[in-house]
Amino acid sequence: MNDMKDVELNELDPEKQPMTGDGQAVGGEKNGSVKVKVPEEEVAFTGLSKEELMKVAGTPGWVRTRWVLLILFWLGWVGMLAGAIAIIVQAPRCKPIPEMNWWNEGPLYQIADVEAFADGLAGVEKKLDDINKLKVKGLVLGPFHTVQADQRSTLNLKEIDPTQGSEKDLLAVVDKAHKKGISVVLDLTPNYLGASPWFSTSDLSDVMDSVQDAAEHWFRLGVDGIKIADLPAAAKAVDLSQLMAAIQGNATEEETKKKMLMGVTEGVSAVELSQLLNTSSVSLVLSDLLSAKLGGAERIHALDTLHSQQRNVAWGLGAARREQLSKRAASRALIRLYQLLLFTMPGTPVFSYGDDIGLKMEGEKSPKMIWDLEKEAGAAVNETTEAEREEYVAVRKWFKSLSDLRGKERSLLHGDYYPLQSSASSLAFLRLWDQSERFVTAVNWGNASETLQLKMAPTEGVELPTSATVKLSTDPEMEPESTVDLVKIALGPGQGVLLQFPYKG
Repeated sequence: MNDMKDVELNELDPEKQPMTGDGQAVGGEKNGSVKVKVPEEEVAFTGLSKEELMKVAGTPGWVRTRWVLLILFWLGWVGMLAGAIAIIVQAPRCKPIPEMNWWNEGPLYQIADVEAFADGLAGVEKKLDDINKLKVKGLVLGPFHTVQADQRSTLNLKEIDPTQGSEKDLLAVVDKAHKKGISVVLDLTPNYLGASPWFSTSDLSDVMDSVQDAAEHWFRLGVDGIKIADLPAAAKAVDLSQLMAAIQGNATEEETKKKMLMGVTEGVSAVELSQLLNTSSVSLVLSDLLSAKLGGAERIHALDTLHSQQRNVAWGLGAARREQLSKRAASRALIRLYQLLLFTMPGTPVFSYGDDIGLKMEGEKSPKMIWDLEKEAGAAVNETTEAEREEYVAVRKWFKSLSDLRGKERSLLHGDYYPLQSSASSLAFLRLWDQSERFVTAVNWGNASETLQLKMAPTEGVELPTSATVKLSTDPEMEPESTVDLVKIALGPGQGVLLQFPYKG
């Protein structure tokens, strides 16, 4: 009985349990706390079964929705197609690119005296990396075949003067040049050491046969073109179309690059040169018009006459006589000016070696080429020598900028030409192509400052804006990217500028 009473006393009625939270319940639980463990069950979403999907998809609401979405898709597609067609129809059509040959795509670099340039043909091969940096498209080498001055019997156009190199050296130059995308032209002017390039009139026909035979020989060995001097004399005495046919006949079926015949003229007017181009069928003619015609009006007339034949015209200043540009440019500023003019005129620019640094001629003798200009001079070098080195480097940088620009800009590469101004010592012209950037070249080679007033003849679809941006300039008063008034351009003595403005449809 006592045990039962103890149980009854210890089992307090829940209603009589204290309401405070201070006491600890049996089992370590606080009063009023109840722990309930609920088993965790993973609920996996299995989606609708195939039968359920098919049942839902067949309902009228989903059928209508699908039809609406399909119709919207096709309407959007047809709308985009119609918009694209409208844009194509309304957009101005691009002008077709004219047929371009490799000699139209960049400057030609002429090395008449390979010994003075780099100690012979073997040296030329070693310097091809430096030449390639100038972005030239062709090397014109020689003449260096064996012949004694005015001695027809000594002529051998297939044999190289051993003082200049060997056939093996030449072929090494051709092979390496081709790997760099540079073509090679051989100067085969027969009597290059004598009084007349062709010996005498009576010899001309026989000598031309020798030239044709030699050309075929060198073409078979990989040469890309030949050059001859005094083209008018040759054209009068022989049918040059036969020589051209022989040249083109040496191309294999695999070759897409044309072989080239380059002729040189001296003392020929622009009109006569134009007629010669129409009748001789030569690939490219290099004239001395810029050297002989020093006035702006005469030079602009030559451009006016020949610009439509630009893919067959080459321009040089001294190159026609295998001389450096510096012989006709009295100052470093004029060297830059004439480089600017040659690179932006309609036609192929031709430079003699050393023109890229403004190398000075030593009388009538070919100057020794200067290398390693990028190396900083030591402390022992005097200020004059160092200043000259820095000037060479600056001129080459200018040359590279122009060469790079001409290769990239269609307006300069093969664009149309429009004269804007000319005077006794200045000229300006516009180059443009279709929807590409337009360029204005303005140069003043005179000894005094000059203000060029640019005027353009009325031409359908072509007009000058009121201002343009300076692209390149020799004038310190015209900083690149600055804006210049196109109505009047003030140029200092011996200064030139290349201006740029966009196409506006």
